[in-house]
Amino acid sequence: MSDDIRHICFDWGGVILKICRTWEEGCINAGVPKQTKKAGAACYKKMLAIDPRYQTGQMSDKAFFRSIAKASEEAFSIEDVEKIHNAWLLEEYSGVGDLIDELNEYADLTTGLLSNTNVMHWDRMEEDSPSAFAIEHKHASHLFGLAKPDEKAFAAYERRVNAAGAQILFFDDSIEHVEAARKFGWLAEQIDHTKCTASQMRGHLERLMILEPGTV
Repeated sequence: MSDDIRHICFDWGGVILKICRTWEEGCINAGVPKQTKKAGAACYKKMLAIDPRYQTGQMSDKAFFRSIAKASEEAFSIEDVEKIHNAWLLEEYSGVGDLIDELNEYADLTTGLLSNTNVMHWDRMEEDSPSAFAIEHKHASHLFGLAKPDEKAFAAYERRVNAAGAQILFFDDSIEHVEAARKFGWLAEQIDHTKCTASQMRGHLERLMILEPGTV
């Protein structure tokens, strides 16, 4: 095992948990009519624009839903938007739970979660994402009031996990977050959310001699 790495940090959506990637996908999963492409595009654009405020606890759930519904010019109701938001989380990626359980067995390693998310999704973790819930240190943007890629979010995380810099190996599907983590001094690897995330992470862990090749 690498002598330097002592903490493995995971992003949640796109690494451990599959999530919707388009407004249309959210509509389908929620059972809400997709309406026009223009309305869907307006909702998704608005969601991305206000996510930083919502995910750092600066906006209530109702204000978030209301703003997105308003952007659709009444094509989607506030209730529709809430349903889509609730349906945004999908199932966990295959094999991730086994990988996290294996890492949790190492006495000289700790596991952690650093996610840009919101209260409603976070509160569903134990039920919807048991592998993430099994992680030892769980931290999120809405709890910190800070979000990736802000270096202050990485600093806040370090203070809570008793590890820093190259002691931390971080997995995220966002290249922006990976590059920011590397700039802050962490070891970080981008994970392709369209493929098996567990096998990608295991490959990095084996390369760094944290896990032995062929372990299950």
